[in-house]
Amino acid sequence: MAHKISTATAEHYHWGDPAHPCDGWHLLRSAELSVIEERMPPGTAEQRHLHRRSRQVFYVLAGELTMELDGEHHLLRPGEALEIPPEKAHQAINRGEADTRFLVTSQPPSHGDRHPA
Repeated sequence: MAHKISTATAEHYHWGDPAHPCDGWHLLRSAELSVIEERMPPGTAEQRHLHRRSRQVFYVLAGELTMELDGEHHLLRPGEALEIPPEKAHQAINRGEADTRFLVTSQPPSHGDRHPA
């Protein structure tokens, strides 16, 4: 049976620096596909890493997101996305003055497939 999913009802988790935590909500979590909405406060960044199997798409909903991909920086604004192929080192960074919210779609899911870059 289909049901609505939102950040109010989805499984929630914190990640990053405990003093300035980022948020994630599992909107879809299956063996084949993952869709997560994330929120990053200004001045936060994830650890640079890569995925051996997962292909990801980062799609910005609000704010600005800098995505570093293999040493090149891409500034994404609302309505813009960037594909991250498997085996490519990357890092999400919020250099803006406001929270950034974005969707991360991973196929297959990236949890358990994260490796230091």
